[in-house]
Amino acid sequence: MSISISTLIDHIQLQDDANTQRLFHGRGHAYEGLEHICVDWFAPVVLVTLYREVEHDSLLALAHSLNEKVGACQSVLVQHRWQPMAPIECLVGEDIRQLHALESGLKYQIEFGRAQNHGLFLDMKNGRDWVQANAKDKNVLNLFSYTCAFSVAASHGGAKQVVNIDMSKPSLARGRDNHRLNDQSTEHIVFQAVDIFKSFGRLKKFGPYQMIIVDPPSFQKGSVNIARDYGKIIRRIPQLASPNADVMLCLNSPDLDEAFLLNTVAQECPELEFVDKLAPPAVFKEAHAGKGLKVMLFRYAP
Repeated sequence: MSISISTLIDHIQLQDDANTQRLFHGRGHAYEGLEHICVDWFAPVVLVTLYREVEHDSLLALAHSLNEKVGACQSVLVQHRWQPMAPIECLVGEDIRQLHALESGLKYQIEFGRAQNHGLFLDMKNGRDWVQANAKDKNVLNLFSYTCAFSVAASHGGAKQVVNIDMSKPSLARGRDNHRLNDQSTEHIVFQAVDIFKSFGRLKKFGPYQMIIVDPPSFQKGSVNIARDYGKIIRRIPQLASPNADVMLCLNSPDLDEAFLLNTVAQECPELEFVDKLAPPAVFKEAHAGKGLKVMLFRYAP
């Protein structure tokens, strides 16, 4: 399968001050014929993610073009998401599998090839920046915390305490490392490897919270089906939140839109007042509104 290398390269705009960013977002279906390709920059690595097979010569030509386009590039890796286990291979330069990504002055551990995801979701940058700007002196609950990037941002923003909840112990261990990487004390950072739906009593133990972040996976076999389960979380907010608490609700399912989130809030917790929406970085261009990441901000006003 051939690809339009020149078209892809022409749409890449590397921000001078960004060491970590998406360079090309084909998955938004805004570029015909390139829907199966995304390109990310984790300095000094360019990562190409493929959702369909690409003929090797075309892929190699793309890698060399990206290497030339991004002056500080030392490595071009490709992840074959269309294959089982999403293997990664090096196409150009050094085979760099571990690095520290720098975003908004904070560092995050990135590891390519160990799992399908690398440790930081780039479409959530504006969400992390918002948390950093609004967390001062607050007790923060971070649900589905993954590698605790929100926690690192909240801690840097002066949070009084952050409670990270995730079923994955390895992800939480990476979260501890991310705090240490930024010279942040973990004395007031809590890491709880529990099933949210079975542990609301545990969540209440560390509350009440002045900021709640809910960033669930769309589907996780055996644990989360967000179309079915989001309401179960939202209806518990009155048990967890302080009056006037900030609540960030995130939704990353292409099949569920903002109306789903607003309707669920209206049904399960009408005390949540809509405040604003946070758009992802502009590079995450979507041909059809509502298909990409949705981030909505609310205030709990009982």
